[in-house]
Amino acid sequence: MNLTIVFFLGFICAFFAVLPPGLLNITAAKISLKEGHVRGIVFSIGACIIVFCQTLIATVFARYLHKHPDVIDILQRVAFVIFVLVTIYFLLIAKSKDKPDEDIDAKSKTSRFFQGMFLSSINVFPIPFQAYMAITLASFGWLHFDKTSVAAYVTGAGMGSFAIFYIYIFFFEKIKGKKMTSQKNMNYLIGTITGIVALITLINIIKEM
Repeated sequence: MNLTIVFFLGFICAFFAVLPPGLLNITAAKISLKEGHVRGIVFSIGACIIVFCQTLIATVFARYLHKHPDVIDILQRVAFVIFVLVTIYFLLIAKSKDKPDEDIDAKSKTSRFFQGMFLSSINVFPIPFQAYMAITLASFGWLHFDKTSVAAYVTGAGMGSFAIFYIYIFFFEKIKGKKMTSQKNMNYLIGTITGIVALITLINIIKEM
């Protein structure tokens, strides 16, 4: 598989995983608004370093699972049920209550860097998500688990995450208060993404039956 394609696969997976408004990208945007773009970028770099490490852990775990297809079959079915339930929750059940903005204390560039690392490290969702995506891509023959492919995929994931942070930093001021940033629309966006992932999972399960 061409390493450029593998890079962009990692980029796209991370891009859409971080796209819905969440703690990290909203915090990066708020820091940028209050303290300037540079500190927002410094925060984002710290967060992306952890995303890079988490994706590496996830792909190593995925490589192990790839050698044990019986375990993958079980995990795929569990993942499908989870993604369906999450989709139903965000599209039909979750209430749209917008949270008031919270003030962000001024900190140095260095502390913003480590704040980004800390907040990203307590967000462990990327590990199971990236492990699942790596297994799925491998099942389609789009990703191999040799060192160069893993490096390309992990680098792409780090860059994809940073791209979203960058977009939030420089465009949040323009979209703040509009429908895109409302809790209701955030729920719809998350539900749509998990629904797409559930559909891909179902296709993969049917393919292997």
